[in-house]
Amino acid sequence: MTVLCVIPARYASTRYPGKPLVGLRGATGETRSLIERTWAAAQDVPEFDAVCVATDDDRIAEAARAFGADVRMTSSEARNGTERCAEVLAQLDEAPEMIVNLQGDAPLTPPWFLSDLVAGLRAAPDFGAATPVLRCDGETLAALRADRAAGRVGGTTAVFGADGRALYFSKEVVPYTAGGYDAAADTPVFHHVGVYAYRPDALSAYTAAGPGPLETNEGLEQLRFLETGTPVLCVEVDARGRRFWELNNPEDVPRIEAMLAEMKMA
Repeated sequence: MTVLCVIPARYASTRYPGKPLVGLRGATGETRSLIERTWAAAQDVPEFDAVCVATDDDRIAEAARAFGADVRMTSSEARNGTERCAEVLAQLDEAPEMIVNLQGDAPLTPPWFLSDLVAGLRAAPDFGAATPVLRCDGETLAALRADRAAGRVGGTTAVFGADGRALYFSKEVVPYTAGGYDAAADTPVFHHVGVYAYRPDALSAYTAAGPGPLETNEGLEQLRFLETGTPVLCVEVDARGRRFWELNNPEDVPRIEAMLAEMKMA
């Protein structure tokens, strides 16, 4: 096994309890759970040698097995998806080349985002982890700003250097820009796509380090890598006209269902 995709899923989300089992209606009117739609998205990635759901909850495990997923039970002590991936790594007899964390709230993730992520980490041996970023158009930036203005914690933004090395991730909209943008216009803000690829040694060291103040304050697991000096590669991906959004709050359900209908995704 070269690349293992792990979909971490927990029931006891502070912002949205039971989120992995929330139903999303597709273009044909069929309703499938968030976790099933995310698992189905992973099946379309040719670089993945295996895909599993990692959870500590029997309800999620039962639902995942019902639609054919391989399930790895992990502890309730895992503080985030990266720690849950590290627990899966510890269960393996032999470590793969890399583990990809496809978080269970990202059913609209295009397969080429994930292919580009794997290729990006393979081409950057000095980086311990990688994550995709997507340049915001005016419409997406307006949606991020609207969430923050309403007091909602929505999408995450990323700032990185010329070499792709991550400088910071935030639930605020960074970098600051005062400009107004047309809906289809490019902006200087990058939406962080909540997917990660890790080298096994970086993933093992992550759990040993424990959370730092930036991770704790922002509630963003990837900041632990930056706080401990592990370089994270930001891989810019191209939406190719595809809409992308994550399910962070109940208000995101109609938005994602509208995108599924628009893109004719069953």
